[in-house]
This record gives sequence, structure tokens and C-alpha cells, in this order.
Amino acid sequence: MSLRAKLYQFWMKKRPKNLSATKIIAAAFAVIILLGTLLLNLPAASRNGVSAGFLPALFTATSATCVTGLSLFDTWSQWSGFGQIVLLCLIQIGGLGFMSAATLIVFILRRRIGLKQRLVMAQALSVGDINGIVRLQRMVLRGSFFIEGIGAAILFFRFLPEYGWVQALKWGVFHSVSAFCNAGFDIFGALEPGSSVMRFQSDPVVLFTLMALIVVGGLGFLVWEEILEKRRFRNFGVYTRLVLVTTLALILSAWVLTCVLEWNNPATLGGMSVGDKLINGLFQSVTLRTAGFASIDQGALTDAGKGVSMFYMLIGGSSGSTAGGLKTVTFMVLVLFLTSRARGRSRVCVFQRTIPQGQVLDAMTIAFTMVSLAVLGGIFISATSPIAFTDALYEVVSALGTVGLTAGATGSLSVASQILIIVYMYFGRVGVLTISMGFLVGDKAEERFRYAETSLLIG
Repeated sequence: MSLRAKLYQFWMKKRPKNLSATKIIAAAFAVIILLGTLLLNLPAASRNGVSAGFLPALFTATSATCVTGLSLFDTWSQWSGFGQIVLLCLIQIGGLGFMSAATLIVFILRRRIGLKQRLVMAQALSVGDINGIVRLQRMVLRGSFFIEGIGAAILFFRFLPEYGWVQALKWGVFHSVSAFCNAGFDIFGALEPGSSVMRFQSDPVVLFTLMALIVVGGLGFLVWEEILEKRRFRNFGVYTRLVLVTTLALILSAWVLTCVLEWNNPATLGGMSVGDKLINGLFQSVTLRTAGFASIDQGALTDAGKGVSMFYMLIGGSSGSTAGGLKTVTFMVLVLFLTSRARGRSRVCVFQRTIPQGQVLDAMTIAFTMVSLAVLGGIFISATSPIAFTDALYEVVSALGTVGLTAGATGSLSVASQILIIVYMYFGRVGVLTISMGFLVGDKAEERFRYAETSLLIG
């Protein structure tokens, strides 16, 4: 018997027999991160031919797979062409979900997709029903590659006259995938290391292309499907309408607040023309949706500007999308709940529909968990690294929301802080997903007895 056959036989005997779909998703992301770490740890992955080291490789692989964008190095300066290809693959798999990559192979081989695979696909896409899941998965793959292709083509023709076709093609593909997957990694370090997209502050083609990719990627695959099928807003379901309204409201409000707070700040928007101020203020608003590209120096933001940015970073994009964070509808459910309670109402309603009380409690649980982790993480990093609390909190919120923006603190993180950020990035991408799906499809705990009620003083 060959070695391959023996290994397969051993796996079939020892493999876990009762892994849930959420555990499979969490384990698969961990395996992909580990594989990416091993590849990035190779000397060939570094530009100078020297291994980056296990922890930096793990940090970068986690950031790419969890589509965060935080990095200990400038991507172009540290990673070779091979390393950048590894990063691009990790971003694509992490953005669309590992199951999308696996399903693509199944489609190519024309194999049948079983019930277990359909269940995992549904949970990976944040869908509670397996009906039509294969069709949805096919639409996700085709739509994603189509949109990334359009973005890559626009960026290619923009960069072609100035940088040549090789550089233009490389930049077009890498940044289109990175923007659509809300990853925030860039290879513009060839122009100025660590500058992200600041070299293109006055370039509306680059900025608006990236913004469009970020927004589309952050809407969610279910929203795409409904928009394509029903086309008119009044025909959309409650969830799709809530996503679209909330997304627009968050972008516009963040745009206004960023411009108001940074308009006269010479280190951010202050030195620009009025048109550039408006465009870069809008770009800052969009990139806070977990994208991670920076057209202005995040470390130079006013304290109020950083506070606003952290608030929007924590919210993030929509469920079942390439974005992370608390999620737009989760945030809106909290707002609707607070509004209802302030009016003395016990039910939460939107678009003439009532939101189940259980989902309101789920939203509150996720929000409380993320805010608590952010505060505790900020305190830990500030205590273990030479970083002010505001910048430490900015770093932690960016990791939890899988945003990737930094106030310049990433390179100053201690080993313990780096490990914490790795854990937070993983939780921000995988933990929130599995917790949310656990709320959606998990069995409710059976209450076999109930204690007598008591009254407390609240407020």
C-alpha cells in the first residue's frame, strides 16, 4: 500500500465524525492561515531572500485570510512576487470564504454537492436555508470575478500610460481583489513605502474605483441576488432594504463628520483643495466599512476624528459579505430597539414588520461582546506596548472589525500585543460569523425550570 493510501486510510479512521458546519468553517480558516504562514515564512516569499520569521508570517497570513489589512511591514517592500501572490490568494479565499474556493473546484470537476457540503456553504454565506444555495454560490463566484475583473480593467488602463503594462496589470489585479474583498492590502510601496493610496489623493479614477469595489463587496451576496432578481427597491425584502438604507446612511454620516472634524487639520484634509477634501472625506467614510485603504494619515487624525472612525469601523459591512465588523443590520436593530424603548414600546418594528425579540437579544449580545473585547484589548496593548491608549484602541477596533486601518501603532506592537491582534483578527472574521450562525441555526437551550422573578432598580 502506498504512503498516500495509508494516510488516507488513517484519516478516514481518525477523522472527527460529528463536526458541525460552524466548527468546519472555523477549522478551515485556521488551516488556511497555517498554510499561508508556512508559505510566507519561506525565504522565497521575502524580497531580501531572508525568512520573515514565523510570528510576522502568521500575523500577515491571518490579516490576509481574515481580510483585515494590518501588517507589520510595507507589503511591497517586504514580500517578493511569490509572497504577493500568496497574499492575493489568501485575500481571495478569505474574502469569498474557503467554501467558495472549494465549490469552484467542484464545479470545474462537475462533481455532485452533497447535503453536508450544502449546509457548510449556507453557513459560510450566512444563509439559514440550503434551498437554492448551489445557485447562490455559483452567482457569488461569477459575480465576484466579474466585478473584480471590471475593477482590475479600470485600474489597469488608469496606470498603463504612467507605469507600463506589467506594473499596471499587477496593480490593477491586486488592488481590485483587495478592495472588493475589503482587505486593504496594497503594493503601492513601490512608489512610497507605507503610503497606502495617499499618492492618489487627487486621482478620482483610482479613489472612486476602489470605493465602488469596497461598497459592492460589503453589501452581501444575498443583497446582490435580490437586487438582480427584483430590481426595484419597493420589491426588495426587509433585510435588503435595511442593508441598503443603513449602508447609505452610514456612508453619508461618516462623510459629513470626517469633513467637519478634519476640514482644517493640516495633517489630513487641511492642505487640500475643496474638491479633494470632499473626495478624500468620502473615501475615508467608505474605507471605514472594513476596507483598510488610507488616503489620509490615520495617525494624524484629530482625537475626535479617531473616535468617529472607531465607531464606524466597529459597525463594518453587511452579513454574508466580504466585510467584517458588527454588521450593518445588527447595528440598525440596536438603534431601532433603543428608539422603541425610548418611546415606551415593547416591540421593535421596521418597514411594517416586527423583529423577533430573540434577534434583538442576539444583536445586543454580539455588540456587547465586541465592545467589551475592544476596550479590554486597548487596555492590554497600551499596558504592554509603547502606544497611547487611543492609538491602541484604534488598532484593536481595526482588528476586530477586520478593517486594517492603523494610527501607526502596528510596527510598535510587542510580541504579546501581536498575538492578541492575531486572535482578534481571527475572531473578527470567523468568530462573529460562527456566533451569528449559531444564533440563526443553533438549537435553543431547553429551560427545564424557572426561578421566581424579582425587581431591580435599573437606571
